Amino acid sequence: MINNSTRTHRPRGRPRAFDRAEALEHAGLTFWRLGYEGASIADLTKAMGITPQSLYAAFSSKADLYREALGWYQSKIGRFSTAALEEPDVSIALERLLMEAAIEFSAPGRPHGCMISTAVLNCAEENQPIAEMVEDQRNATLDALQGRITRGIAGKQLPSDTNARALARFVGAIIQGMSVQARDGASVTELQAIASIALAQIRALINAK
Repeated sequence: MINNSTRTHRPRGRPRAFDRAEALEHAGLTFWRLGYEGASIADLTKAMGITPQSLYAAFSSKADLYREALGWYQSKIGRFSTAALEEPDVSIALERLLMEAAIEFSAPGRPHGCMISTAVLNCAEENQPIAEMVEDQRNATLDALQGRITRGIAGKQLPSDTNARALARFVGAIIQGMSVQARDGASVTELQAIASIALAQIRALINAK
């Protein structure tokens, strides 16, 4: 006769809840490191410490998780750019933007480069909506840059004939290039050297007024 008196029973009830914000951060870091298509559900659930069922219950889909992860990146990592563009002087704003980008893009202990500026440049046809969403975010950043430069022109901090869109695209191109260089191993010193050359060109434009 088997004695069941010592048998242990698994407690019933809801599974242990997970920290959604913490899980989202781990997902963001995984997408940042591997890209949207490169990050599999297995990669994401391992990093987040949850099951696929929990991922879909909390975030609906991989695409929706990626959208939230981009929001996490913008609010936590990319917020330096918003703060830089709030500087009253446009030259200081652009200097802060580029120099701080060099620091953020090469920070130790996390993926290098910018999660958004070089994200989903090419993708499979079924992921085109994700690529378009990221493109919209890059264009929004470009618009913010143009808006800050336009205010600088209106405030006589830049020559009146400055092409605001072209200058915004120039700064955006530098930032995207720095992101790629950071992913390829460029140090903060090397990235800030790139920023310094770009800033010298911008100062020459300012001094031409």
